Amino acid sequence: MPNSHGYRVRTRQLLRKKYGSRSGPRPDIYLKEYNPGDKVLIMVDPAVQKGMPHKRFYGKIGTIVSKKGNAYEVSLMLGDKLKKLTILPDHIRPWEGG
Repeated sequence: MPNSHGYRVRTRQLLRKKYGSRSGPRPDIYLKEYNPGDKVLIMVDPAVQKGMPHKRFYGKIGTIVSKKGNAYEVSLMLGDKLKKLTILPDHIRPWEGG
């Protein structure tokens, strides 16, 4: 049989939660507001499938460009290309790095 090449292929370890933590996202995720220019870390929450970025963006740091409805537009460099993603707040966290 040919190999499968779906959207979530080879994410068995990447998109998993710890045993016993089957709950959905915490409410404070939706209360956090991001402003344009804020740096965010893309950490996919596998419990929420909507607004989920591709696995190649997992762990990357991007910049908030604007807000689109409930989601945020995030730009980041991937190689030598500028990528713009529309991501729900479930999948981003504020980045406190330097």
